[in-house]
Amino acid sequence: MVKLNIKRGDDSQFLYETTVETSVDDLLTDVTAIYNGRLKVHRICAEVEDLAEHGVTLPPNMQGLTDEQVEELKLKDEWGEKCVPSGGHRDNPDKIGRRNGKAPNEKMTEVLKKTAQEAKDMISKKKVQAEQYVTQETVQEALNILKGAVMIVYPMGLPPYEPVKLELENNEDLQGTQASLEVIEEANASVWFCGKEMLRGKKLKDFIGKNEKTKVVVKLQKKGQGAPGREPVVSENEQKQMMAYYYKKQEEMKKLETQQDDSYLDSPWADNNQLKRSFQGIKDIKWGPR
Repeated sequence: MVKLNIKRGDDSQFLYETTVETSVDDLLTDVTAIYNGRLKVHRICAEVEDLAEHGVTLPPNMQGLTDEQVEELKLKDEWGEKCVPSGGHRDNPDKIGRRNGKAPNEKMTEVLKKTAQEAKDMISKKKVQAEQYVTQETVQEALNILKGAVMIVYPMGLPPYEPVKLELENNEDLQGTQASLEVIEEANASVWFCGKEMLRGKKLKDFIGKNEKTKVVVKLQKKGQGAPGREPVVSENEQKQMMAYYYKKQEEMKKLETQQDDSYLDSPWADNNQLKRSFQGIKDIKWGPR
């Protein structure tokens, strides 16, 4: 099986396993699904952590308003009254006025936060160094445990405008957000190897060879962005080791220079003119007082 280190720019995203017989089209389908799925998991985890701290999202027409403004406009959070966390709530106002401030109790808060961390660990970039693969099944499992935790804490469900609910049901609207710039649609995706685009309609072996026991770096990006930067000759870790080695050698040389003992220069064997004086017969002449 071929190991692909999928990168976005210079940043490793996940490790993917396939064969050289895989078509570029199938590779793009799978890789973009995993890449976008990881983004979704991270978005949900961020919202789940906010949900654990400040409760459900306020209706769009109440977000950012003060209590006085809400009272003056006679607005009411009907869904907030229905969607009560299991075991009751604790008051923890949201400073930006996005959530209703009725957070789950400490035990339920821990359930949400612990699950969010577990989900992030499942699709973490650290798995690249650990030689662990991420698949669509991995992403789906992370989504499932997040959904399960939310159902435990909010058995009555969440408001229809709650981002966590929209994400879990694939009804999120990312248009105009920073998150939308990170998503790569399959039709607009391309993969590159050694500075060359891997063209659709061909197989992986047409670009990386027929050796199944290969590990290569493949870069994912949007079409029209040109060729991504080539991989450095040495890795960042190797570069750090080289710099540390040469710094150590430099310090050792400085130490030798400062501690060098020049007393040997007074020894007869260090005298460059000793042989000359020996031939002239003036080697052992001692000058006395005049």
